[in-house]
Amino acid sequence: MDTLTRMRAFIDVVEAEGFSAASRRTGRSKALLSKYVKELEDDLGALLLNRTTRQFSMTEAGHTYYRTAADILKEIDNLADLVRENNADLKGKLRVSVPRTFVDADVGQSLIDFAKEHPEVSLEIVAEDRFVDLIEESFDLAIRITKLEDSGLIARKIADFRVYACATADFVARHGPIDTPQDLSRVPFIIDTNSRWHNNVRFSGPEGNTISVPVSGPVEVNSPQATLRAAKAGLGVAIIPDFVAGPSIQSGDLVTLLDDYIAKDRGIYAVYPHRRYLPAKVRSFVDYLAAWFRRRH
Repeated sequence: MDTLTRMRAFIDVVEAEGFSAASRRTGRSKALLSKYVKELEDDLGALLLNRTTRQFSMTEAGHTYYRTAADILKEIDNLADLVRENNADLKGKLRVSVPRTFVDADVGQSLIDFAKEHPEVSLEIVAEDRFVDLIEESFDLAIRITKLEDSGLIARKIADFRVYACATADFVARHGPIDTPQDLSRVPFIIDTNSRWHNNVRFSGPEGNTISVPVSGPVEVNSPQATLRAAKAGLGVAIIPDFVAGPSIQSGDLVTLLDDYIAKDRGIYAVYPHRRYLPAKVRSFVDYLAAWFRRRH
């Protein structure tokens, strides 16, 4: 029996969290999957799964084997994708982690446009604001809006990104000039709790130093869109991503403040695990997003 077949059966069972669910997902009988996993355990001389009528769990050896085996099979599948790359149609599932901020804004249309143009790709978009573990949670890639840190992952910048400190012109007229970051401590501020700094806003000083300013105000919300609405209502100053605030700034509904103190070293990145064979569907997805953003600017 082919070791890869046994290995794939084991992974199918683990990821489906049981033999019955794996049988329904793969179309193979429960008995056949159980046979393959038992043969794999016999070949390894180790128990990989604890089996009872009501519970299912991996042994310590099972956890160790799963992590490496999943990577091996992904490399094999990626190599097959690479060989088939010249085919016109891209196929298969693409699992992407994306910040809610991105999905809910107009730029989230880029994901829908990709799905529309590649109907053979099954695009699973998981929208959440935490940094997922791409390997452990089986993501093909993630979109991250950040100053990219050295993480051992491969990243490609697909667009520039910045934030704006902004408010209505009427708000500025009522509260006086806001010329330095420290001025924010004396005016109402709308806090987007998605920020790592919450009640302390960080700016870049003239010599590259970081300026941290304590702020407070009438609204705290974990949504850039709600932050935008509060700023347009004149409730305070807000820090808002460019792809959310841009139209309101262009229309004059909001004015920008402290532009010289806003860091400009941020970007929108596609991040994926370090693998020798990058799947064609991942490469095509990243290329598509980069081209989509270029067309907008």
